[in-house]
Amino acid sequence: MTGMPPQQQVSAQRLALPDALRGFAIVSIMLLHNIEHFDLYFTPQGWPSWLSALDKGVWNTLFFLFGGKSYAIFALLFGLTFQLQDSRRAARGEDFRARFAWRMVLLLGFGTINSMFYEGDVLSMYAVLGLALIPVCRLGDRSVFLIALALTLQPFAWFELLRAWPDPALKLPDPASWAYFSRAESYLKGASVLDAWWGNFTNGKVGVLRWSWENGRIFQIPALFMFGMLAGRRNLFALEPAARRFWARTLLLAALAFVPLYFGKDAAWFTADGLRRPASTILIAWKNLAFMLVLVSAFALLYRPALDFFAPLGRMSLTSYMMQSVAGTVIYHGFGLGMYQYTGATLSLLIGIGLALAQRWFSAWWLRRHSQGPLEAIWHRFTWGKSFRMA
Repeated sequence: MTGMPPQQQVSAQRLALPDALRGFAIVSIMLLHNIEHFDLYFTPQGWPSWLSALDKGVWNTLFFLFGGKSYAIFALLFGLTFQLQDSRRAARGEDFRARFAWRMVLLLGFGTINSMFYEGDVLSMYAVLGLALIPVCRLGDRSVFLIALALTLQPFAWFELLRAWPDPALKLPDPASWAYFSRAESYLKGASVLDAWWGNFTNGKVGVLRWSWENGRIFQIPALFMFGMLAGRRNLFALEPAARRFWARTLLLAALAFVPLYFGKDAAWFTADGLRRPASTILIAWKNLAFMLVLVSAFALLYRPALDFFAPLGRMSLTSYMMQSVAGTVIYHGFGLGMYQYTGATLSLLIGIGLALAQRWFSAWWLRRHSQGPLEAIWHRFTWGKSFRMA
């Protein structure tokens, strides 16, 4: 780094922690997707009791650590990236907002392709919800924070809770997303790749969108984008003492908030279905947010060059995310190797670790030869209309 001009050194230092954290999120997403067989839920029968117990422990541990948290880290850093790009263009006297909107159109294209392989794709959702940054990015910090906080409170779930209060014993219908996921099993297990792609793109995508609405993510994702943007404004991901003090306080407060939320049993103390379901949506969203902040704060405080192990994956996050969708579905789904039939959570975790290591090796190898990942270079080219160059 000593050979860099001073401005490039500052930029590289400012991105070191976010790149490593983004890579960490990519790996944790990879591990979760593997034990889920990339949304093809299946438990092999006939395992010895010790392996079934181990599978259950692996499943519960990974979801405790990363379920609902990894995507949230990714969303937080999405907002940070927007702020870095916006401020860089503003320093040149340019308005980034129109270009960002076009950039989201391109991301929607990547997400559409990824959705064919993996119905749980978040890229297309980020592309649409990312547009929420455009109307708020010129507001002051206080206004942005209050808007993000309001979204984090899960307003629609509160509306449902208050609506159900006069008649809490009313039995609610099953979540609409369940029917879509039930239909997905037939084509995910089938041998036709075209059926799988079409099913993921149609039935699967609608199911994921409904599930995201039912679980409050449609509100939480733009809130996280805004919080990430504010973090960029305050330079909280810089390797500086003031930022470390912020993350130390955040770690303490998030841990204190997580404990009662965790033992709240996801509103199981509500016996009435009409009250329990919206209350559960609120508490689970808050619980995941609190533990996500624990993970981010701990990572920021513990960050050392050794954690740069994750940075190549973070620098190639678009390529890494889409690669894992292709590789994972080929491994587990019926049109590929069909390994969903033979792998419980433990074996799938081992496969996921192997894939993460291979992906990390590929990312490091690629970045020694090019300045960007292959899909990042394509995205950059079409965003800015520049000639195509990998180096």
